[in-house]
Amino acid sequence: MNNGIGLRNIFFTLPAIIIVLSVHEYSHAKVADLLGDPTPRNRGRLTLNPLAHIDPLGLLMLVL
Repeated sequence: MNNGIGLRNIFFTLPAIIIVLSVHEYSHAKVADLLGDPTPRNRGRLTLNPLAHIDPLGLLMLVL
């Protein structure tokens, strides 16, 4: 019985994390847009595409 983090767990968990983070960040962008902040629309973040929400420094901090 393997109690550690296995390749199988990562295989199923990573896509779920990417989807959830994309929906979460889209929700932030949508609310900001509805409240009158033009920044998300100007930066192209009003999308569910996970690549639009990747911030290099934020990604580095998440990995570390």
